[in-house]
Amino acid sequence: MTEADLNQLRTFVVLYEMRSLTGAADRLHVTQPTVSYTLARLRRRFGDDLFRREGHVMVPTPRATQLFGPLHEALAQIDATVSDSAAFEPEGFDGELTLGLTSIGEQTFLPPIMAALGRQHATPHLVAKRLDAGAAEEELVRGAIDVALTVSVMDTARLWRTPVRGVEYVALASREHPLPPTGPGMFDGRRFIRVSTRGGHVFPQQALVEHGLVPQVALTVEEHSTVPAVLVSTDLVALLPRHVADVFCGWFPSLETADLPWPGASSPVALYTRREMNLSPAQRWFRRLVLHAVSSGEFTDDAQR
Repeated sequence: MTEADLNQLRTFVVLYEMRSLTGAADRLHVTQPTVSYTLARLRRRFGDDLFRREGHVMVPTPRATQLFGPLHEALAQIDATVSDSAAFEPEGFDGELTLGLTSIGEQTFLPPIMAALGRQHATPHLVAKRLDAGAAEEELVRGAIDVALTVSVMDTARLWRTPVRGVEYVALASREHPLPPTGPGMFDGRRFIRVSTRGGHVFPQQALVEHGLVPQVALTVEEHSTVPAVLVSTDLVALLPRHVADVFCGWFPSLETADLPWPGASSPVALYTRREMNLSPAQRWFRRLVLHAVSSGEFTDDAQR
């Protein structure tokens, strides 16, 4: 295969990942007309449109989706062979990295990750992208997200996964309206804030249903960030992951947690990336950094695999 052929295939892979002629041109450091010309040649070569414009987005055809996996993997293996991964130096690195997080993940995981970047004197442009559980796998595979953290389980051979933090749920309320000691009737007469499950935390909703507490829901919100300020000024109660409730208590000392009267745990927060062979040196380094920044230590053996 000639260098020209490799450049064409690389353009295809980047265009698939970026879904934009302009974005692909910026990443490849070429002009947009060059990308358009290469796309025309690829269309003739494969006998398919490969991408169709829908508004400002280049949407891949089924044939393009079929081609992407094998071509991406082949180019990743070539890059890994000709580059020295051990030569990557994080100090001074200023490239762009994308971290997929839910709203609750932004509040709890971004602070330690940013602190870890500072300790390594790395200055990347870090983009925190709101994680959509339904689209996360595809975004990771095509490189739109470099690393993702979520309690949603993506059971697929296309991704690398390791658990980083167990999830235990607690009740959170204002100290001015304390909950009674943990027991079957601790929520009698209390009203709740219910948070959307789109971030993957389904246990609180399940608990409210299973224990007949849904009629006591007074407020339903989309984001966890709304919860602490509301709790401070009301007698409402929220069921939250303990590590999130601890963060909120740090922000608002007038809040306090209480253990639940029934088991309250879910699948752990896990870190996801592409498979090892498909990661760039920068992505491998970033995965290690995030892993060590957010891990609670309980899954250390798994994290080293």
